Amino acid sequence: MLIYNVTVNVEDSIHLKWLDWMKSTHIPEVLATGKFLEATMSRVLVEEELGGITYSVQYKVKDRATLDAYYKEDAAGLRKKTLKNFGTSLVAFRTELEIISIDKAPIKTATTYLFSYGTLLDEEIQKMVFSRVLKGDKDHLRAHSVSGEKVGGLYPTIQQSEDADDRVDGSVFVISQEELHLVDSYEGEAYKRKEVILESGTKAWVYLGKMKRNGLHE
Repeated sequence: MLIYNVTVNVEDSIHLKWLDWMKSTHIPEVLATGKFLEATMSRVLVEEELGGITYSVQYKVKDRATLDAYYKEDAAGLRKKTLKNFGTSLVAFRTELEIISIDKAPIKTATTYLFSYGTLLDEEIQKMVFSRVLKGDKDHLRAHSVSGEKVGGLYPTIQQSEDADDRVDGSVFVISQEELHLVDSYEGEAYKRKEVILESGTKAWVYLGKMKRNGLHE
């Protein structure tokens, strides 16, 4: 897991305009590339000798290949938009950080079942979301199928099927209620959580892609 960190010093005269643009336009556009898992924006609490206000935006990315794809396919175009809007009124520099470990406070007893069929099967993603690797059992969800549409062109979704013989393969994990809320944040607005009965008889939560009115995934 890597963090792509962008540190920006912004002139006071455009500070509020830039901040609104970052939150409403730029960061959503970066995440819409499908390359990053999440973004954290922070204000650097130092008084700059040359004036201005400094911010740090940290984008989490799964691996080097995905970050390199962002550099090749998306970075130049997004930087041009920044220059067009704000020119030389800001200075930015970029660094890459490798996540070595994440430590969190002990969790409560794990009593909630989660069925995963996609990215949460990846141990690196599990470490990012839960700060640990999950131990699960293979299971299946009947009357559901994998959608041909992917969120951001990368992340799989499933949908309910009219064919009772359709089946989605995955694993079921036991997590805490607090960890389930972490999954809510990770999956974001593109997914909805639903309680289902797995082939094993286990009652578990699963995340399905939200549907548009025309029947296609959002």
